[in-house]
Amino acid sequence: MNEQLQSDFDKIVKNSKFSNKEIQLKKDFLNKFIESGFPNRKQEDWKFLDISQIIKKNISDLSYFIDYSQPNKIDPSTFVDGLEHNKIIFLNGKIEKIDFNYEDKSKIEISDETKKDILFNYENSLIDLNSAFTDKVFKILVKKDYSLTKPLIIYHSTNDSIKSTNINLRLDFELGENSCLKLIDYFTNNTNKNFINIFYNFNLEKDSILKNYKIDKFRNDNLTYSFNNIEQGNNSVSETFILSAGSDYLKNEINCNLNGEYSSAFINGVFSLKENQQHEIRTTINHLVENTKSYQLIKSVLGKNSKSAYQGRIFVNSKAQKTDGYQLSKAILLDKTSEFNAKPELEIYADDVKCSHGSASGSLDENSIFYLMSRGLNYQQSKELLINGFLLDVVEKITDPEIKNLIKNIIGLKK
Repeated sequence: MNEQLQSDFDKIVKNSKFSNKEIQLKKDFLNKFIESGFPNRKQEDWKFLDISQIIKKNISDLSYFIDYSQPNKIDPSTFVDGLEHNKIIFLNGKIEKIDFNYEDKSKIEISDETKKDILFNYENSLIDLNSAFTDKVFKILVKKDYSLTKPLIIYHSTNDSIKSTNINLRLDFELGENSCLKLIDYFTNNTNKNFINIFYNFNLEKDSILKNYKIDKFRNDNLTYSFNNIEQGNNSVSETFILSAGSDYLKNEINCNLNGEYSSAFINGVFSLKENQQHEIRTTINHLVENTKSYQLIKSVLGKNSKSAYQGRIFVNSKAQKTDGYQLSKAILLDKTSEFNAKPELEIYADDVKCSHGSASGSLDENSIFYLMSRGLNYQQSKELLINGFLLDVVEKITDPEIKNLIKNIIGLKK
């Protein structure tokens, strides 16, 4: 693996316009990744889904080189219908289009951050890999007192021109004071057995609002890792919704630092897995000052030989009095081969707090199915109705009505 990494890194450097300083920084990140390697089950955060073994099993010869000079053709048929929106299009790891045509361009600033020393102090070898191989890093600034009139959809697509390739993407977002961004990550990847490694950094200033919706619906055999770091100032709000359903393997990781008083974070997620899929959500909410709030609700519906995991950690600093933290995960196992793993954690160093966590799993209630069948439904319809109600509880937490209806339609939920 190390020889392949070094060889592909040299190709990227040769084809790039990086300065010597930038190249050295990237070499440092590459060496850190080589030293640590892909995460494995020996590490506590990866005990349920061992990405090192999953990559070895599913992608025999992983390549790290992408020729970004090659043009890619955008397929408009992959765009979301019925929702006016701004666009950022990633195709085969390359940003092909940035479109904010619905917005006041003077209120949004887009800058190339590649040439700046943007460091993120987090012990994570996949972030090191991302920093070593990312081609472009853009920062998107929403200026003070501006709310985007339309959502921003980031399209993540691959096509047949790449296979068994590591794709690294990074974006930085800054929300100025009293600003608002609605962001949808929309995965439309084809089945090419690539490993997609995404890193977003969000900085929310006072009174700003981030609404982030991650939609992985379409069946594909890619492996995806997504890491979001969220820094929140006074009275800011972050709302994250995750639909985890399409990829063979997907891990969404969210690290949220509530740095300002009266800041709050809401994370809701749905696993809807069919057969032979492995998905995980891992969240860390750090309550660092007084009067902060977090709420997390994760629900799973798991088919044959599918596996989901939820690791949720709430940390309360000694200064963070009057913290309100809530966390709950539930799962329905549709087959005896289905597997759900939960690891809820509370680490509390303050005494005036209200925190709770819980987890439950089981099969569908046969008495409920029998009751519905006695009212005229068949067995399959009864199961679908119960699953619909189980998942609808999470989707109803979405605060934007237009996006809520979009996600209901995507999942196939009925009101």
